[in-house]
Amino acid sequence: MSRVGKKPIPMPAGVKIAVGDHLEVQGPKGKLSVPVPGGIRIEQNGAQLDIVRDGDQYAALHGLTRALAANAVQGVSTGFTRELDIVGIGYRVDVKGRVASFTLGYSHPIEFLLPDGIDMKVDKQTHLVLTGIDKQLLGQVAANMRSLRKPDPYKNKGVRYTGEVLRKKVGKSGATAKK
Repeated sequence: MSRVGKKPIPMPAGVKIAVGDHLEVQGPKGKLSVPVPGGIRIEQNGAQLDIVRDGDQYAALHGLTRALAANAVQGVSTGFTRELDIVGIGYRVDVKGRVASFTLGYSHPIEFLLPDGIDMKVDKQTHLVLTGIDKQLLGQVAANMRSLRKPDPYKNKGVRYTGEVLRKKVGKSGATAKK
């Protein structure tokens, strides 16, 4: 039995929904659409949404649909944020309009085009704050930025999520190296 799918989704004030083959969620921050698979129904009971499945063969889609709908409701009402830190001598980022320019120790700066719906603020050239209403898109953009220079396990330099715990590896020393 899906425990995630059974939880009702509270509807904040100012959020409107339209149910069809897609769940259209509209709020103060924007508009999102969530696909509703066959065998899953969405019912509105007062100030909450209930996700109901027609049979046990739809159990996997039950929890998935509920999670996607809850993310859409939270996204259009409050939005999501993701923070990244850039660690390393000379590593920094500058943003001009929709283009972020990363200097990450390569021979050239890396230009990163921000997709529509994602905004970026830069603090002190080494701390990025990404905001958006689509949780999936926001996470993918943050992962793509992190992949430009993943954290090095030996020097701990690179682009990392704020609060990400890294295990520093010990490099090999000259005395124990075989020749």
